[in-house]
Amino acid sequence: MPKPSPKSVPVLTTDQAAEDFLDQDLSTLDFSQFKPMRFETLPKSARITMRLPEPLIAALKAQAKARGIPYQRLIREALERALDENP
Repeated sequence: MPKPSPKSVPVLTTDQAAEDFLDQDLSTLDFSQFKPMRFETLPKSARITMRLPEPLIAALKAQAKARGIPYQRLIREALERALDENP
């Protein structure tokens, strides 16, 4: 018996579409299409102020916009990544 081809996840624009998609056999779902995602769980209780060159801020905002996130989150992710790499 031939192996069924892997399913990909369609773009789901409504809750009902998501529920309908999940109401099927997903055993052949292609999980390689997913990327890990980090959820922000800690409250942001402290503020910092930094002066940065305008071109750096513009580059941060452009990259954040391309990823669909606020530029402050991109900065926070970069700081967290730098700390994870150098414990």
